[in-house]
Amino acid sequence: MSWKPEADEIAKRRQWALEMGGKERVKVHHERGFLTIRERLDLLCDKNSFQEIGGLAGKATYNEKGEVQHVTPMPYVMGLAKINGRPAAVGGEDTTIPGGTSMSGKNWRIKGGQGGFVDDLACEYKIPLVRFISGYGGSVGSTKSTGYAVMPGHSRVPFQNSAELLATVPVVSAITGIAAGGPAGRAMMSHFTVMTKGSVIFAAGPPVVERGTGEKLTKEELGGWRIAVNKAGTVDNVAEDEEDCVRQMKTFLSFMPQNVWEMPPVVKTGDPVDRCEEELLEIIPRDQRKPYNMRQLIELIVDKGSMFEIQPTHGRSCINVLARLDGLPIGIIANNPMLGGVVDVKSANKQTRFIELCDCFHIPLLFLVDVPGYGIGLEAESAGALRAGMRQLYVKHQATVPKLALVVRRCYGMAGGTTLDKVGLNYKIAWPSGHWGSLPVEGGTLAAFRREIESAPDPDKRREEIEAELKSLSSPFRTAEAFAIEDIIDPRETRPYLCQVFEAMQGKLKLGLGPKQKGGVRP
Repeated sequence: MSWKPEADEIAKRRQWALEMGGKERVKVHHERGFLTIRERLDLLCDKNSFQEIGGLAGKATYNEKGEVQHVTPMPYVMGLAKINGRPAAVGGEDTTIPGGTSMSGKNWRIKGGQGGFVDDLACEYKIPLVRFISGYGGSVGSTKSTGYAVMPGHSRVPFQNSAELLATVPVVSAITGIAAGGPAGRAMMSHFTVMTKGSVIFAAGPPVVERGTGEKLTKEELGGWRIAVNKAGTVDNVAEDEEDCVRQMKTFLSFMPQNVWEMPPVVKTGDPVDRCEEELLEIIPRDQRKPYNMRQLIELIVDKGSMFEIQPTHGRSCINVLARLDGLPIGIIANNPMLGGVVDVKSANKQTRFIELCDCFHIPLLFLVDVPGYGIGLEAESAGALRAGMRQLYVKHQATVPKLALVVRRCYGMAGGTTLDKVGLNYKIAWPSGHWGSLPVEGGTLAAFRREIESAPDPDKRREEIEAELKSLSSPFRTAEAFAIEDIIDPRETRPYLCQVFEAMQGKLKLGLGPKQKGGVRP
């Protein structure tokens, strides 16, 4: 006896799942400028690699004979796939399904994220988790359907396995539509987040906000990319469209290992190790008040085309970059002289999370240092700049990956000290343009020698004499003579120098495989 009738029914039910909410709802979805979840997965996954799990789940209708007439699929598509040849767990909401939020919310194994199956899949198999997030959280309508008010997380503790996920496998989330309440919270439980322009994310939408605070805001004003990415830093990056969104997700994953028990992948770019750029000899102005392009400096050093910046529009006085040196992944934290390089609250928090990310996934750190200090003044003190800065220092001390500091210009005060690996090898090098100390000579002379200057016949002349003397003693070569800095290098030889150092770090990185005792990356 053949099982072909049952096999045919499987095929029919799968076809219903592929139809999602139907042609009309898919059309409306496209008219709003969004791809369907299945189109997003086609962009993300290697060709023919997506193996769906739960595709037959849904709400079925039957005739009098018990024969299935149609199945409205559950509004969540998930499964196993390969991304650039490597296995991953993938999933996302299908917002073409009517009543999607309430239907999937009745089954936590379908609803991805809140302890859902796709999260468990990544956690159990130790593979990356990639989620497309679009949907609303709970609704007061559930009280009517259940007959009573349920406790939050009644079916299973929300985000139950998020701590383990964030400590063991890369988690990437994209906001493609509206993410409010629970879905917005799930997005935060990620190592990298990206949202498309036109998408929004918030804890509660405009009607709830107006009721609670009296503020009348549009969805975009409340949680568009200008707020979520630029101002709040809730989401890491913004994408021009869904294709760009997927490109950024895949690029981020290309730097990550499959899990913390593996090393990050090495991708040879063909860029010569011995490449020396003449432009580096002139990139730092002799006038210390003039800015220069730190991103251009980074591009001249790392493998060509390998730079991937995280949070480029938030905490802009700091630049966080994933890149490669001779194919080896590295994390770069650089001060941005275009914005003064001062460490404020946003840039300190940005550094803190990036250090945790690199430490979790065995990516060594390079600090490109041009920092005059912490933000000062009433606004900085009111915002808690000092606490944020010290938290960054604390997390850096906890990080076990190798670190190297390259001082390209300024390194002053406590903020300068946070770039140095004082509890490790404390390997630090500089360009001849580098200068350092507790305070810059120009600003610190009057404070340190006030009485002597004020009592002199010509105070301005005496101040200039003291500054000249201090500057001669502050030469980087004097520090190198005392081996208080390990090397001063010709800027042109930076790439070959760094390639050799970071290659030598790989042995220590391999000894640190596995989860960190301090945990993973905090949301």
